[in-house]
Amino acid sequence: MISWNDFEKIDMRVGTILEAIPFEKARNPSYQLKIDFGELGVKNSSAQITALYSSEELIGKQVIAVVNFPPKQIANFFSECLVLGIYDEQNNV
Repeated sequence: MISWNDFEKIDMRVGTILEAIPFEKARNPSYQLKIDFGELGVKNSSAQITALYSSEELIGKQVIAVVNFPPKQIANFFSECLVLGIYDEQNNV
């Protein structure tokens, strides 16, 4: 379990997806996203959300992401935030 103090350190923001392209070098099917967080700027993210969404329909959608993780290198790409999602009955996000 985490403490309330730990939870308060999490910075979750709403952002708008500007770009979504297939991430060919990822181990699991993913998109490389560019997300606009307003005053925080544009951040990159890798998201395994290909089962339910085409790259075209993601443009303009709003997502919630944790924006204060350190960048994580995934293949040749640096993910700067973690897009949050939920699983459906078939374990798709």
